[in-house]
Amino acid sequence: MSSPDLKFGKKLVKYGAVDFNACYNCGTCTAVCALSNEEESFPREMVRFSVLGLSEDVKGSLKPWLCYYCGECSTHCPQLAQPGELMMSLRRYLISCYDWTGLSGLLYRNLSAYIAAFLFIAIGIFGLFFSGIWNQAEWMHYGHLFEIMAIASVFTVILLPNIIRMWYATVWKQTKKLHIKTYFLSLPELFIHMFTQKRTLSCNDEMSNKIWWFEHFIVVIGYMGLLFTTVVLDWFAATNILIIVLGYFLSAVVFIVSFHFIFNRMRKKTEKSSFSHPSDWFFVIWLLLMGLSACAVRLLIDLGLLSAYFWLYLLHLTILVQWALVIVPFGKWTHFLYRSFAMYFDKIVKDTANTAVRTV
Repeated sequence: MSSPDLKFGKKLVKYGAVDFNACYNCGTCTAVCALSNEEESFPREMVRFSVLGLSEDVKGSLKPWLCYYCGECSTHCPQLAQPGELMMSLRRYLISCYDWTGLSGLLYRNLSAYIAAFLFIAIGIFGLFFSGIWNQAEWMHYGHLFEIMAIASVFTVILLPNIIRMWYATVWKQTKKLHIKTYFLSLPELFIHMFTQKRTLSCNDEMSNKIWWFEHFIVVIGYMGLLFTTVVLDWFAATNILIIVLGYFLSAVVFIVSFHFIFNRMRKKTEKSSFSHPSDWFFVIWLLLMGLSACAVRLLIDLGLLSAYFWLYLLHLTILVQWALVIVPFGKWTHFLYRSFAMYFDKIVKDTANTAVRTV
């Protein structure tokens, strides 16, 4: 067990933690959590680590990622300690720990940093436009080129090193073993959870949870499909009717589902939407704006009106660049990536432990 960090509780508050110190260790949260079993205590262990200031134990754990925040623990907590929201806050904290740039922590802890980053990008794009450096055709060309370069560079320069840091803290430091066969055989776990997030269905059997899972599944497929259509198939320059229709359909899916996410978050009808960190709002709002603005730009192209309303393309490009440079590498989007790898790493850790037991 690591030495306690006496300031850990105050740090977590900056990441959105609410009243977790009210916990008196009754165990109700674990009793109602569908993910708890004889070997794993959800979310009680993480609550105790947080209360005691055991930050190193938190950094070495995958449990915050294995929780999909159904809200049952917070609903039944007699002390209103909000254990579900604590798990959400721990995920934000862990992202800041994995991130070698330090920007994730800066953005999560400071709303002003988010706003400054968004404004800087918007001023830069519109300032570059008014400088007259490129004509409209060149803006469209370089905008598409940016999409291609952003995907490759953000993943290789920022996200991949962060995943390696996550692996080092949660797998290597825990096992000190590297069985290539185990890593290879566990790979399906990564892709299954990345594209289906099926663990969500283990939270509870209520229809509302199944609908919530289905909406997330649809938005992931819609987002990945729209990304493929705009980047690989170059939707804005496409003349093939099938590509054009596909782009309209996928952008509509992203817009409709993200609008429903925003609507539910505003209503606060469920436990998981009772508290909202700024990063939660930025994620769904920018996702909605991505679908809406992309659809609007393509419509202007089809109507032959893009030149007259080119400012709308600039707005879409601004939203896209903000999404690619702020939200994807440093915001809520990364939950999608880290959760998937957490499932993969968790299987590796368990299989490695089982292998060690069999060889003893």
